[in-house]
Amino acid sequence: MEYVVLQFLQSVFLQGDFFGMNKGPLGSADPLVKGIIPSMFGILGFSILLNLFNAVVRKKLVDQEKLQRIMKETRAWQKERMSAFRSKDSEKQAELNKKSAYMNRLNQEMMQMNMRPMMITFVPLILIFYFVLPPLFAYTVALSPVSLNIIPGDFFSITCPADKIDGKICHNEHEVYFWGWYFLGSIAFSGIIMKLTKTSMDLS
Repeated sequence: MEYVVLQFLQSVFLQGDFFGMNKGPLGSADPLVKGIIPSMFGILGFSILLNLFNAVVRKKLVDQEKLQRIMKETRAWQKERMSAFRSKDSEKQAELNKKSAYMNRLNQEMMQMNMRPMMITFVPLILIFYFVLPPLFAYTVALSPVSLNIIPGDFFSITCPADKIDGKICHNEHEVYFWGWYFLGSIAFSGIIMKLTKTSMDLS
């Protein structure tokens, strides 16, 4: 779940204007890669390569054993505290609350460990999205049967809504934006890549 949140935070910067580098949506009216099928597979290829890059950086910078140990300890403590709260065991709650400061330090350390790789991979990701991929692909590269915009407003639109159809960027409702298709592909393959590279944050 933590990794999905980090992916979401990164993806927020992939649309709109980023420090004046890009005006308007990502993509090209005359892309080098033409057609939905080549575009779909091309962007999925980039998403796999960038996920591999993220995983390699993560493996080099993060002590995976220590991270797993911290995650297990904090989650066990949270589970105990929730159980004590539900059972209204005030004595157990008081005992667990004594470890709050220690657990906060562990959570802060875990956050720093997770953010460290992102600080390195973030800049290459932005550069690739603003200077490499837009000339290669169209504004929209796939078509969804339904809207994928689960967050209200224009802040995080994955598919084109009906009121955005203009014949230039969007031609049909529910067309998937170029960056949105990357985001979906990245989420789909990230778990597999993290398991293969042993950088998974899943404790199960």
